[in-house]
Amino acid sequence: MIKKLRKKLYFGEEAPLICDEHGAFTNPVNFRKRYYRILNQAGIETKGLHSLRHTFATNLVNGVKQPDGTIRALSPKQVADLLGHSTSQITEMYYVKKDTARLNGITEGFEI
Repeated sequence: MIKKLRKKLYFGEEAPLICDEHGAFTNPVNFRKRYYRILNQAGIETKGLHSLRHTFATNLVNGVKQPDGTIRALSPKQVADLLGHSTSQITEMYYVKKDTARLNGITEGFEI
């Protein structure tokens, strides 16, 4: 399907296919400009699109708190596989920021 679409609208062999607000395909440069405008209007510091990849990885490893109080998360190895990294060390070194706030009080109630 992607090869078919690239024949119709060609931006380069490795260029990502990105939909515009009407469902048509747009040039990645136009998408980037729109992304920066959204950040600016929301009052968010301008960061590159690659920062979304870092945020995605961090959120997957740190997990999401479930209604029953448990935290659902993926291992760094699983995230590395999703991101296409050869080892989980790359993912941990460059992509994941551990959330140590969840460690507060973890040893409360232990007798030392």
